[in-house]
Amino acid sequence: MIGPTIEPSEVGLTGLLWLFLSYGYVLYYASNLIGEGSELLLLVPSLAGLVGGVVLPLLGAVPDGAIILFSGLGSLEDAQESLAVGVGALAGSTIMLLTVPLALSAWRGKVDLLSGDKANYLGRPKLTEKSSMWATLTKTGVAVSDPIHQSAAIMMATTIPYFLIQVPALYLHGPSEEVAAGEHWWAAAAFCICLIGLFFYMRLQLKMSQEGQDRGKRMAVVRKLLQKGKVSLSGAVASHVQHFEEQMGNGVPSSEYQSILEVDPRRPPPAVFSYLKEILADAFMTYDEDANGHLDEGESFMFFRDFHEAISEEEMKDLFSKFDSDKSGTIDLDEFIGLAYALIKIQVAKEKTADAPSHNNTRAVIADAAFAEIEEEEIPEDLSALPPEQQQVAIKQRAFTMLALGTTLVVLFSDPMVDVMQEIAVRANLSPFYVSFILAPLASNASEVISSQYYASKKTSKTIQVSLSALVGAASTNNTFCLSIFMGLIFFRGLAWQYTAETLAIILVEFLVGFLVRNKILSTGRGLLIGAVFPLSIALVATLEALGFD
Repeated sequence: MIGPTIEPSEVGLTGLLWLFLSYGYVLYYASNLIGEGSELLLLVPSLAGLVGGVVLPLLGAVPDGAIILFSGLGSLEDAQESLAVGVGALAGSTIMLLTVPLALSAWRGKVDLLSGDKANYLGRPKLTEKSSMWATLTKTGVAVSDPIHQSAAIMMATTIPYFLIQVPALYLHGPSEEVAAGEHWWAAAAFCICLIGLFFYMRLQLKMSQEGQDRGKRMAVVRKLLQKGKVSLSGAVASHVQHFEEQMGNGVPSSEYQSILEVDPRRPPPAVFSYLKEILADAFMTYDEDANGHLDEGESFMFFRDFHEAISEEEMKDLFSKFDSDKSGTIDLDEFIGLAYALIKIQVAKEKTADAPSHNNTRAVIADAAFAEIEEEEIPEDLSALPPEQQQVAIKQRAFTMLALGTTLVVLFSDPMVDVMQEIAVRANLSPFYVSFILAPLASNASEVISSQYYASKKTSKTIQVSLSALVGAASTNNTFCLSIFMGLIFFRGLAWQYTAETLAIILVEFLVGFLVRNKILSTGRGLLIGAVFPLSIALVATLEALGFD
């Protein structure tokens, strides 16, 4: 066994519960590390496309994949029995993510519905009090964008391996060895299709990310990290601003912004302006206490201090006067974006000035020495206190450390977690499938549920797209990455796929949710109905098994 060696069958009921809670918390913590590490890498321009398109969706499925893998290891007899734990983890993860958090996202992200299949994301307030619960269920909801429609279609298309392995499973009966022999090459075909599907799905996600189609997701992550104080404004966006300027070949060189007195209150380059506006517009409205579309000097100062920018009141006064063109004592959003752009450039210039050598060394030696010095230091607990360029180095260090630690914990604790869930099933006199169906997602998918609720609660068209697309996309990853592990176990280890009821439940739920989210609007009522599918799917599996489908 990999990881802890406590034998679940040798402990009492309290000990078994303690083992489940302990291993479950470790897996939850590991999932959080993987998710947060991946999100940090979105702040690095050179890695953002790869991370957004491939790393985020793939690493999110690692905990489930590990549970599935370890459920099929060991002796053939034990593996055939414990494989039910892996099936429960796969079905529970897929069905749970498509039902409970999706329903909660529809509830937390709901706004008033307008005529013409539109949602009130531009109004103030976005959600008005309704006269009855029926009105809340039918007159509020969320918008479902075209990328989510596309994700739903991909999710349904990636169910093909389930249909393929079910061809022999429907007519083969008898001992597991005979069933496994009859399914052998069908499992090989399903395994290949899973890998092909995973390759093309990852390729599509990478292409969409490189073309900027996942821009909303990246912006939402940056805003989340800023609001949680993980990084400063300049640390989060300075490298992206410089990247845009290099691509366009224009912009104000940082060397021109040695002091606030040298600031030219010109509008940032179009791509930079659009990027900063997308990140800062919602926060701007939050600090606009009187809702007049303007911020005064005090509100602006508070904004940048809250976003961890090292600027004094006197510096803010000088900078603010540069952008208060009509001397009204307030600036609008466009002027505020220009001010933010100037402040970011000033912070970069300050760092370059502070790092400038006082003697004649080659630039390469200086760069190597500076990098080595940063590498030797411990990663600061508060990244936001560092200058922008040092934040980028520390962000990479922390992100890769979190990814490595999270993945290691998943590998170490997935195997003992399988044994614990199997022992719980034995003592409760239940099939291991039902135990892992309910319990496994609590550990492996809790971080994804929390993240989806965070984005949905922002009540914008872009954040609800991030929330829903992550949940639907997770099902596609399960259908390709996780199912490929299963089909590999069936083929290479000679195990039997005897899970017709479970397979039908997964397929029916995916197609039901897939068709419902292909509408332009998902009402709150429909969202809550989707949530009710989770317990109904358990009843469906039990009914089908009672009818002899397995």
